[in-house]
Amino acid sequence: MKKNIIICCCLLGLSFAKAQDTISVEKKLFKINLLLPGVVYEHGLDAKNTIYSELSTGIGYRSSSFLGKGWYFFPSIEEQFRHYYNLEKRSLKNKNSNGNSGNYIGALANYTFKSLTTNENLGYYNPSFSLGAVWGFQRTYKHNFNINLNLGLGHVFEKDVKSNAVTPLINFSLGWVIGK
Repeated sequence: MKKNIIICCCLLGLSFAKAQDTISVEKKLFKINLLLPGVVYEHGLDAKNTIYSELSTGIGYRSSSFLGKGWYFFPSIEEQFRHYYNLEKRSLKNKNSNGNSGNYIGALANYTFKSLTTNENLGYYNPSFSLGAVWGFQRTYKHNFNINLNLGLGHVFEKDVKSNAVTPLINFSLGWVIGK
């Protein structure tokens, strides 16, 4: 009887240790972006999936024979569903997975608000809504320094414009993880 109890305790201990070693995304991750100022909250849904929410500002340049040339500044909000697919591989190679450091694929929804600039020399940007698919990577280094890049293809729906188009989606950010 004692032997059975000892074996059960050992097996339970091994399964608990194995559960502790499972690589998983962070449950809560707060970041500040510096290039285009903004804030990010990434919420872990399970071991490999997150919801990424970003509120930021953007800058653009438009050159068109119809609309003219000019710079524009705008706020935007973005939501992504991310699936991190290489966390175990990074762990086996003794690479960092803290701060959701890994590669991901995702679905993106972005709303860009009306341009904040009204100066004719700076240009004007209509509100738009984008939906798309992205591939990206995120790394968090020493002192919580964070980089994120995602690329993809999406469809943009521009308010008050009848021509909607397929467009490349590109997002690059530098910042710091400020809380977990």
